[in-house]
Parts: sequence; structure tokens; C-alpha cells
Amino acid sequence: MPELGVTHWAYLIVVLAIILAMIRRRGVVLIATVGIFIIGFLHSGELIGTIQIVFRAFETAGTDLFDIMLVIALMVAMLKTMESMGSDYLMVSPIKKVLGNPTIGFFALGAIMYVCALFFWPTPATALVGVILVPVAVKAGLPAMAAAMSVNILGHGMALSGDMFLQGAPAITASNAEVPIDGVLSNGAILSITAGLVAIIVAFFMIRKEIAKGASPEEGSALAEAKPRESYTSGARFIAVAVPVVYILLVLVMAFTGIRGGASTSLLGGAAAIFIVLGSILSHGDKALEKAADYIKDGLLFSIKIFAAVIPIAGFFYLGSPRNAVLILGEGAPGLLFDLGSAFANALPISSIPVAFGVMITGVITGLDGSGFSGLPLVGSLANALGTPLGLNVPVLAALGQVGSVFSGGGTLTAWAFGLVATAGVAGVSPLDLARKNFIPVVSGLVVATILAIIMM
Repeated sequence: MPELGVTHWAYLIVVLAIILAMIRRRGVVLIATVGIFIIGFLHSGELIGTIQIVFRAFETAGTDLFDIMLVIALMVAMLKTMESMGSDYLMVSPIKKVLGNPTIGFFALGAIMYVCALFFWPTPATALVGVILVPVAVKAGLPAMAAAMSVNILGHGMALSGDMFLQGAPAITASNAEVPIDGVLSNGAILSITAGLVAIIVAFFMIRKEIAKGASPEEGSALAEAKPRESYTSGARFIAVAVPVVYILLVLVMAFTGIRGGASTSLLGGAAAIFIVLGSILSHGDKALEKAADYIKDGLLFSIKIFAAVIPIAGFFYLGSPRNAVLILGEGAPGLLFDLGSAFANALPISSIPVAFGVMITGVITGLDGSGFSGLPLVGSLANALGTPLGLNVPVLAALGQVGSVFSGGGTLTAWAFGLVATAGVAGVSPLDLARKNFIPVVSGLVVATILAIIMM
């Protein structure tokens, strides 16, 4: 068991302060920044080094988040380009009737996101679903926050925590649990689907009054209502058809060629950039040189507004990750969240119920760094170390920890996680507000999944 020092306890206190502030709907950027300073000073012991650590924490978080910031900016810029020529209305009008009912739209968005996220990474899937379907659902009356919850819970929660097709998460978990991947894969599928379905049903009943009320006119500044025009140019009609056709083709390319993760994000973002150029030329002719820059600027401003409060918070939680802590604090930096999770797990009473809930909570704690995958080696190892002496089903226990870690950090509970921020960005809502809305539904799903795992063990 790792030895906990003053730095660990200070880090835990700041984490609890951030969680308490979020529950009370207060800002947490100041708390996170002060937390970075405190941890930096405790680690370095000098003022100059501490000031540099604060900047490196921001820099590391910003660098890691930039690809998501950029793809959201390009997607929004593409929508602005389409809006200027009326292509946005032409594109959404055929499927507006399908998502015309907000309740159907709530579940349909999540189901489509789940399928897309199974075949390629959820973050690019969010950009894809967001650019084509979220605007349609919001314009049809589904509140932007409800759309974000559906996409986030079923994409970065249910799909990623099971990871049944790409199998990245089960491979890491199984390797550290020293069990065949098939057991983790099958049990992870059962537990992730259980957690996801419970979470989405609880979410629906929590916000059903908001869904019935409909979207407000102010919601989704980048998703403004598309207005019909008296006539459309051939260029507008071409872009309206080309955008959905190209993105559907890109889905097929990614599904059958093995393009995943950052490569998928690059493909979607690059296609958006090309459409910005084409749309600007077709819409503005010789003024395209100036207009294209304006659209990209609008997209970047929108994205920066979403991410501005996230970067300092992410910087603090990156201190808990062994990999990122080295980049920020320097060589010899402790993995604070990893150590705290290990200490918590080792303090558990030895029986199936506390072990199951303990592994789940450990997964959630290690997921607070916002990656979702950094805690998998720990929960896999714990499943083996705690489950084997008790005669428990180790693959089930390992899969349970995987679901907790990925649901938390992949993420639906952490406002600084890539997945949640990307979802908030395409829906035009606050990441902090989305994390708060997700809390009760997701925790409900994880509790039910834990009870099911106890029965399965």
C-alpha cells in the first residue's frame, strides 16, 4: 500500500472542496488554481518553482484538450458557413419530422450515439452526432441540456465503459487482473449496459418536465433556428446534401478501416475545414477570403468560451495522474489519485459486498483525473488481489471497476473530462452544469450495476 503524505491529504481536501462547490453550484476555477499552487509548493518547496507549476498545469491541460477544442470550433464554423447560405435548413428539414417529438429525440440521440461510439472513439462520434443530429433535436424542441445528457450518458458512459468492439479498456483491465479478456468483455458488456440504461431512464424522469416544456429560444447559441428562404442557390443545395453524405461515408470508412481515436477526430475536423472553404466560396465568391476567417474565428470563440473554465480544473486533476503529474511537477512526482485509490481499497473490510462497492468507488476516484483509462490498471490489480482470496469472480469484479472508472473519467461525472467537454461543446451548454445534471442518474446506474455484480459473483 502506498504511503500517504501531506501532499496526498492536501490534494484530497481540495478535491472534496471542488466537489462541494459543484454541488452548491459555485465556481471551482479559483479553488482548482489555489489547489495547484498548494500541491506545487508542497512538492517543490520553493515559490519560483510553484509559480511555474501553476502555468505548466494550465499548459498541460490546454495541450491535451486542444484537439477537442479545435474540432468543436471547426464544426461550429462549418455550421455558421452553412447558415449563411441556408444549407442548414435544407439539411435538417428531411429528418426534422423523425426527431420532431422531443421525448423520442431524447432516446433516439442517445441510441445513435451509442452505436456510433461502439465502432469508433466516442469523442469523434460526439462531434459527428452533434453536428448533424443535436441541432435537429434542439430545433425540434428538445432542450440542449437534455440532448447533451442523452449523448453523454449513452456514449461516453455506456458505450465506452463496455468497449465491446475496440476492446481497449477490457484489454488493459484483463491484463492487470491476470484473467482472459473474454470474461472481462462479456461481464463488462452486461454491467455497462445495466448502468447506462438505469442512468438514462433516471435522467429522463428527472428532466421530463423540462423536455415537455421544450427548448427555450436562448438555448444553443451555435444551434440557432434555421429559417426557410424563398429560394436557394445550387451551391446551398450541394452543401446541404454533401455534409451528411460525407459524414456518413466517414463513419463507414472509420468502421471498416480501423481509423480510431485521434485519427478519427482529425478526419472529422479536416472534413469540416474543407466544407468551410467550399461553403465560403459558394456563398460569398470573391469575399470568401475574409468570410472564411470570420467563420473560423466565430467557431474558436465559441469553443474557447466552453473550455475557458475547464482548463484550470483539468490542470488540477492532472496532478493526480502519474503520467501528467511528471509533466507538471517533474520527475519523482507521486500519482496522487492512484495512491489515494489504492489506500482506500486496502482499507476495505474483506467480504464480497464492501469489496464490490470499494472497487467501484476506487474506479470512480481514479477516474477523477478525466481520462477514464488511467485507473484501469489499479482496478484490475485490485480485483485480482481482493477477489482471488475470497473466491469471488475476478472478471466480474474487474469489469465492475472498469465501468466505474470509465463512467467517471470517460466521462459523465467530471466536467474536465474529454467526453463531457466535447458533448457540452456541441450542445452549447456548460460542462459544469452537465456534470451536475448527470450526477444522480449516473450514480444510480453505477449502484445498480454494483448490486448486479455482487449477484453475479
